Amino acid sequence: MKLFLKYLALILVIALIAFFAFAPRFIDKSNNKVTLKVDHPEKPVWYDSIPFIADLHCDALLWNRDNLKKHSYGHVDIPRMQEANMAFQVFTIVSKTPRGINIEQNSDETDQVALLSFAQLRSPEDWFSVKKRALHQTKALYQTAEKSKGNFRVITSRFNLQQYIQDRSGNRLLTAGMLGIEGAHCLNDELSNLKEFYDAGVRYIGLAHFFDNAWAGSAHGMVKGGLTEKGKQLVRSMDSMHVIIDIAHSSAQTIDDVFALTNSPVIISHTGIKGVCDNNRNLSDKHLLEMGRRNGLVGIGLWETAVCGTDAAATAKSIRYVADKIGVEKVALGSDFDGAIGTHFDVTGLPLIVNALLKEGFSKEDIYKIMGGNVRDFLMRNLPSK
Repeated sequence: MKLFLKYLALILVIALIAFFAFAPRFIDKSNNKVTLKVDHPEKPVWYDSIPFIADLHCDALLWNRDNLKKHSYGHVDIPRMQEANMAFQVFTIVSKTPRGINIEQNSDETDQVALLSFAQLRSPEDWFSVKKRALHQTKALYQTAEKSKGNFRVITSRFNLQQYIQDRSGNRLLTAGMLGIEGAHCLNDELSNLKEFYDAGVRYIGLAHFFDNAWAGSAHGMVKGGLTEKGKQLVRSMDSMHVIIDIAHSSAQTIDDVFALTNSPVIISHTGIKGVCDNNRNLSDKHLLEMGRRNGLVGIGLWETAVCGTDAAATAKSIRYVADKIGVEKVALGSDFDGAIGTHFDVTGLPLIVNALLKEGFSKEDIYKIMGGNVRDFLMRNLPSK
């Protein structure tokens, strides 16, 4: 019996080692698939001269990767950004997702990110606190910058964005990122926590993610209500602190309430458009037109639910729709890279978007705007000065 117990204990130890060694990578690879593998995609001769390629939404911080190393799976890391001539990526913080996640209806009762944090051997604080795991993700981006030997910077203001643009004009291998939050639930229902996340570098916040929270209703929640009284206080505080409001995943009522409460430009960081791809996930024409009226920014996604297609042409079609409705200066890329989805390609496939935009009849100058110039200009207008 003692020998049996020893062998059983050994088997359990080996199983645990195998789990912690291989499970996080397996989960990452199986969730962040690339539906089209393209090595060295064909690109216009002027592609590498595009001055500022940018994307509004990426969830790479959720996964247990060293983003200074090139990976053969997932969608974004610094070497692949450099390969794609990508200047700027918003790294968003995902702090909680429900089991059985879908675009129709989810409760807040389950927490898959807690289980993922355990599998990744993150701090026990991360297992139980959405706030702590979110703050640890902000620190991870700064650690990447510190270890990058100057090749990657975290942007928090107009001042350091302008400095970065100037420096990158002489070195196209420089890359940069900004922090956003996907779902204000990680503020732990306390308005005072907004300042803590601001000090940690967060510059946009999505009010809701896949479930209703204490601040706002989600398009995928159980009730799908609007802003709560606390949510209205949050929006006012974000306005005063120059924290950009992201209406991605927000319910229709929440979007209406935001528009009624503030005249500030807002973004929808990653979406599709109902006029092209009609589902509960995507933005209505009514809200799209209002985004245009207030000089907002619409980030178009690279996954099937957003654009009803699995190639660059589908994304370009939705971009064309937005440009025709509200102007080419108000549309951008909002990939949702590494967001536990399959995208058409990883970041090195961005030349395919350029080719598809050319087929949609966009000029070179307009493509410069869509591929990142609009993000740069929006942030130069709306980030805090310093």
